[in-house]
Amino acid sequence: MSDDAVVRPRPDAAVTLRPASGGRVEGGFWGARQRVNREVTIPLGGERIRESGAFANLELAGGAGGEHRGKVFADSDVYKWLEAVAWERGRAEDESLARSYAEAVRLVAGAQRPDGYLHTHTQLTGRPPYSDLASSHELYCAGHLMQAAVAGRRATGDDTLLGVAGRVADHLVKDLPGDALDGHPEVETGLAELYRETGVRPYLDLAARMITGRGHERLPLKGHHGPGIRQDRVPLRDATAVEGHAVRAMYLAAGATDVAAETSDRGLLDALERQWLDMVATRTYLTGGLGSVWYGEQFGGPHELAPETAYCETCAAIGSVQWSWRMLLATGAARYADLMERTLHNAVLPGISLTGDRFFYVNALRVRAGANPDDRRAAARGRQDWFGTACCPPNVMRLLSSLGHYLATRDDDGVQLHLYANGTVRAGDVLLEVETDYPWDGRVEIVVRETPDRPWTLALRVPAWADGAAGVNGEPANPTATAANGPGGYHRVRRAWRPGDRVSLDLAVRPRLTAAVPRLDVARGQVAVERGPLVYCLEQVDHPGVIVDDLCVAGPDLRDGAPLPGLPAEVVPVLARGRAHAHRAEDGGFPYRTATAPQEPEHAGPVELTFVPYHTWANRGAGPMTIWTPMH
Repeated sequence: MSDDAVVRPRPDAAVTLRPASGGRVEGGFWGARQRVNREVTIPLGGERIRESGAFANLELAGGAGGEHRGKVFADSDVYKWLEAVAWERGRAEDESLARSYAEAVRLVAGAQRPDGYLHTHTQLTGRPPYSDLASSHELYCAGHLMQAAVAGRRATGDDTLLGVAGRVADHLVKDLPGDALDGHPEVETGLAELYRETGVRPYLDLAARMITGRGHERLPLKGHHGPGIRQDRVPLRDATAVEGHAVRAMYLAAGATDVAAETSDRGLLDALERQWLDMVATRTYLTGGLGSVWYGEQFGGPHELAPETAYCETCAAIGSVQWSWRMLLATGAARYADLMERTLHNAVLPGISLTGDRFFYVNALRVRAGANPDDRRAAARGRQDWFGTACCPPNVMRLLSSLGHYLATRDDDGVQLHLYANGTVRAGDVLLEVETDYPWDGRVEIVVRETPDRPWTLALRVPAWADGAAGVNGEPANPTATAANGPGGYHRVRRAWRPGDRVSLDLAVRPRLTAAVPRLDVARGQVAVERGPLVYCLEQVDHPGVIVDDLCVAGPDLRDGAPLPGLPAEVVPVLARGRAHAHRAEDGGFPYRTATAPQEPEHAGPVELTFVPYHTWANRGAGPMTIWTPMH
């Protein structure tokens, strides 16, 4: 078991919680996804990245030179893949993974110039370093290299890549112009974590300088976009909302949270909390997905959350998880873990097939019958085997490989469990074993395997959608147990624990209907189905003879269904009474009627509706799908 963390605040950082020192997912829902990631997705990723020319670029940059292949940010695909391999090796060493890792690291090290600079596109095209930071992605790639290097050290003890990353950072500290900003934030997070690993303070100072320097319209404009697309319109401390390119916004916010924690900058943290709250309240899809505007892959205005034109890039969801985790560490507030859980299940997982070999870049919440599939990113095409811009697949790989690090935290009072998965959690001198069929079932059992002699508190998150009852050794939890403000908090049990003590948490995992607030006008009069932490959808394959676009929910009664062909046996469908809209011949084919006509549509039916978890859609073929359904 790896004994470190993806994010590791230094001892003097201003944080409320610290990551548990070790977590392992074993079996169950997330264990199955990690197994597919290790056995299928990561090997496939290595092959696809090699085919893209990204490995060859490194070899050319370290040798006689040649023509660069692929995008300007091709190096970052290698680095994210390396990070995934590192975390996998930390979970369980494997000779094949070790060889692949060593060979890739050799190429990276060989491509680095003697002065420490490394970016193959710049090196192979002969451009001066840092001369086009608005578009070159030099620092973006450097940030991913730093994160991969830190993962390599923490997961395997290998310092080779860390040395490469340190020399890149040294070059930045020495030679980067004082007001320089990268068009795509990411290096801020890498610099902060590199500082945490090495203790070299100038790395953190450079990250802080970049955070402070943003928002003064220093980056050149591109096309019709204003400075907000690159988070350069308003200083981060003054901003009240996230804006612009969604992935860039999430990476910037995550890096800024790291800087706020390490510099004890309460003002910066307050600003980030304000922006996070506004994002959740006005710019987040039910799935946790982010980005409603295709042009610029960016956030729209408040409540601009149309389901069929949702962009919801998989990378944005991963960036959201990274930001929320850092905010959870800084504040200890359960709402950050709630969004992490929602996003992981419903905005990250749809980005990869159940078989682990096909991917969504864009995650729409609705696909209409007859939707145009021309764009390779469009959901109507179904998942693809790879992309020319391949940022999302290796991003999913590194998140799934490191998932065990996000399960739990510790503080002076005890241990907190935030995400529920089969496996074990090591937090200092506490070792817990978790047994659960979550998210299909709400029963979570925690067995204390190792414990200190002193009393301590075990805190179990109660999601905002659930009531939770806890017990210890078969009895209701003792009177010192508290649920912080009911659902959406933590059920805390403090006692002198003994090895073998068993704690149970029962969460109400059952189907429910969800409606949107009135300002979300695209969903007025419609409902969505949720069950536990999972968002559900209607898929055409389950409704032969009718068009999903015509279906509506006829009543509030929901019930669990039987397993469906083509989906894993553990997947729980949700059944509901429904009807189909009838189309009147007198409308003449024109999709409008006079306002004096009856506004309620006519229906045919009844129809039994079958809702499936949104993350499982398009695994049985692409077709019409919707999360929001009218209720009549």
